[in-house]
Amino acid sequence: MCGRYTLRASPQLLQEIFSLMREPDLKPRYNVAPGQTVAAVVFDPDRSPHELTAFRWGLVPSWAKDPKIGYRTINARAETVAQKPSFRAAFKRRRCLIPADGFYEWKKLDAKHKQPYFITRRDEQPFAFAGLFEHWSAADGSVIDSCTIITTDANEPMSDLHHRMPVILDRHDYDRWIDPAQQDAQQLQALLRPAPDDWLQFIPVSTLVNNPRNDSPECVQPASPG
Repeated sequence: MCGRYTLRASPQLLQEIFSLMREPDLKPRYNVAPGQTVAAVVFDPDRSPHELTAFRWGLVPSWAKDPKIGYRTINARAETVAQKPSFRAAFKRRRCLIPADGFYEWKKLDAKHKQPYFITRRDEQPFAFAGLFEHWSAADGSVIDSCTIITTDANEPMSDLHHRMPVILDRHDYDRWIDPAQQDAQQLQALLRPAPDDWLQFIPVSTLVNNPRNDSPECVQPASPG
C-alpha cells in the first residue's frame, strides 16, 4: 500500500522533470497523509507544458452519496482498477501523475512494534506515482476534487517490508499514462508494474513519522542505531 510520502524537491527540478509551464509554488512536504491536499499533474489539451493541480488524497467517485468513502480509497489495486466501480471510470479517462520523492512503509518487528522506513530512488530524483482523479459534487453545490494512488505487488527488496508497493511510473511513460485518448486497458495496465529491484533504497527512520501532524525534515532522518 501507500499511506505516506514526501515531496521535497526544488521547484526548478519539478518543473524540469514534469514539463511544467512554470515553477510550482510548493513548500517541502515530509509526511503527506491521506485526506490532505496533494499536487498532481493531469492532461490539459489547452495547456502544454503541464500545470500542477490540487486534489484531496482519497478518491470520491462522482456517484458517491457520502464523501467519507475517500477514507477507504486512498489506494487502488492495479489488478482490479479497470473493473472496480470506485475506480473504473477514472481509469478510463482521468489518470494523473502524483509527484513524490520518497514514501514510507512500516516493517512489523513484533506484536507491538513496527519500524518505519523511508524509501527513495537510489539517485534521489523525484518520481511519479500512477494516480487517478475524480470530481464530486454535493447537493449543496460544494465540490471535492480527489485522487488515489495505484499499488501493485512489491518487488523483491520491498517484499521484506510489505507485499504491496505504489506504482512508480517510468519517466518515459508519463505522457502516455495521463493522455485520456489512451483507453486500451491492457496497454495501460502494462504500465502498472513493480519498480525495478535496483531503483530503490530503504532507510530506517524514527517513529516521528507515525504522527501525520509531524511534517518536518526530522521525519526523513536516519534512525539512531539501537
